[in-house]
Amino acid sequence: MSDGDNNPAAIPVPVADVQGDGRWMSQHNRFVADTKDKEPDVLFVGDSLLQLLHQFEIWRQLFSPLHALNFGIGGDATQHVLWRLQNGELENIRPKVIVLWVGTNNHEHTAEQVAGGIEAIVHLLNQQQPQAKVIILGLLPRGKDHNPLRVKNALVNELVRNTVEVLSNTVFLDVDPGFVSSDGTISHNDMYDYLHLTRHAYTSVCKLIHSQVQQLLGEVVSDSVNPGF
Repeated sequence: MSDGDNNPAAIPVPVADVQGDGRWMSQHNRFVADTKDKEPDVLFVGDSLLQLLHQFEIWRQLFSPLHALNFGIGGDATQHVLWRLQNGELENIRPKVIVLWVGTNNHEHTAEQVAGGIEAIVHLLNQQQPQAKVIILGLLPRGKDHNPLRVKNALVNELVRNTVEVLSNTVFLDVDPGFVSSDGTISHNDMYDYLHLTRHAYTSVCKLIHSQVQQLLGEVVSDSVNPGF
């Protein structure tokens, strides 16, 4: 699916410093520093949908008690997350569960390439964090009305869902509680800019994530108590 070395969505690259202030690299370096003095049981990695989640009370209610770290950076695409993970963000930590949410920013790539980029990230996680169970969050629909990006994200989800069947320690989780109404529109009450989530929408999405994370944490405990079963 990833077209090997020819898939640009699966070739790790850092974000170009177009602002000239090194903000992306600064965030990455802060994450690397976090791995040296924190011991997360749950690691979240991805783009702005995870980065912004960290600012809401629902994060402190549901995920902080699980000893979670949030390595989300706004604007990241699959190739950027892949670079970050290859350059220090997985060192010094041994999370039990890793939550991955990325792909909606891969505007220049096909659905097949995006799915291949996600697959490349999962392979890296399996190699460097073999003890961790990985949750791939499905891409959400976007845009006020029906548009090509919705079609593309839906196809990415379909491809990833099929790929997960042959990936180790990995599950796919659809976190769309039904953002698209019967007339095909998305409400600004759920996505204030038809991409990023409101506090209300995060509550719905996070309940789904929290349930899956707790289930996998329970399986990790069970596996440690009954090795080989």
